[in-house]
Amino acid sequence: MNKKNILFVFGTRPEVIKLAPVILELKKHSDRYNVIICNTEQQKELSNQTLSYFNLKADINLDCMRENQALADVQSRILTSLEHEVFAKHEIDATIVQGDTMTVLCGALTSFYRKIPVFHVEAGLRSYDIFEPFPEEVMRQMTSRVTALNFAPTQKNKQALLNEGIDENTIFVTGNTVIDALFCLSETTMQSAKDFYKNKNIQIDDKLVLITVHRRENHGERIDRILDAIEHLVKKYSDHTFILPVHPNPNVRGKVYNKLQNYSNVHLLEPLDYPNLVYLMKNAKLILTDSGGIQEEAPSFGCPTFVMRYETERQEGIDAGVSVLVGADYDKIVNLSEDILNKDKSASRLKAQNPYGKGDSAQTIEHIINKYFS
Repeated sequence: MNKKNILFVFGTRPEVIKLAPVILELKKHSDRYNVIICNTEQQKELSNQTLSYFNLKADINLDCMRENQALADVQSRILTSLEHEVFAKHEIDATIVQGDTMTVLCGALTSFYRKIPVFHVEAGLRSYDIFEPFPEEVMRQMTSRVTALNFAPTQKNKQALLNEGIDENTIFVTGNTVIDALFCLSETTMQSAKDFYKNKNIQIDDKLVLITVHRRENHGERIDRILDAIEHLVKKYSDHTFILPVHPNPNVRGKVYNKLQNYSNVHLLEPLDYPNLVYLMKNAKLILTDSGGIQEEAPSFGCPTFVMRYETERQEGIDAGVSVLVGADYDKIVNLSEDILNKDKSASRLKAQNPYGKGDSAQTIEHIINKYFS
């Protein structure tokens, strides 16, 4: 097999976390692949911060984000930048994208326009509500139409693709690479994370609640209800520590600070690097989140997770009982959280196995790519 130029296109922290194990795996086979890493910088600080944890650096940075830009503006900027700064200047044999962001869709489309095969990591996740999550559900579905290799984390994801008429010969169940990323964490790394909180005088014990909220569909009235529910919990459980890494989006940041900054048991932090976030998941008594990746990671630590969304494309966690959909419903968030917080941490641990994989996904994906080119 001639050495292949493999382009990785990503722009957000979750994409980096889930693609890093695949990048590292392909780099082990330098006789087969020349890896080109492109960061659209859809989340500039977060994505570059996370890359550095994996000792990776982008070969191409596109700096595509502008403050408060419309979705159409983001899309046009990323498409144009990819075409002129990446595909026009490099010979590419395949493009690898992950997930459901604007970067994913633009990477897949630009590659398709040049008749270059697209490999989609984490293919086949579906909520079947085009506005939940918005706009990611549509982006993921559109990407599937132009994908040559679909790496589906679970059998349910494969079935979703089959139901949509995707050729079975292009679909492979690989598990989710996010579990591979968790296994990259060394004891030294986790000790550094522990020291990070110690240096900030933040107590990490069995009464820790981790909260993340940022999704576009939760902007507006929904985030108001979510923050009202969190404030209730903060007041009632004053002996618990609540940590909320605050997303930089101004639609989120201002409201979070206005509602929660004056409570002594609340720590509003800047976006965390990957090991420091994992350390919190590992130690949390409860997680409240609208994130996709955390739904997949938290089961590895047995932590109850309430998903502040009305639909999820990660139904396996719901089916396995490791996460619960609570939407932006004040009563649901409060009542279910109180059920957990009224107990000792040891009494609320989940026993179910993580339904999203066992940590060998990147190796499986490399084998499939190698066979594809052979």
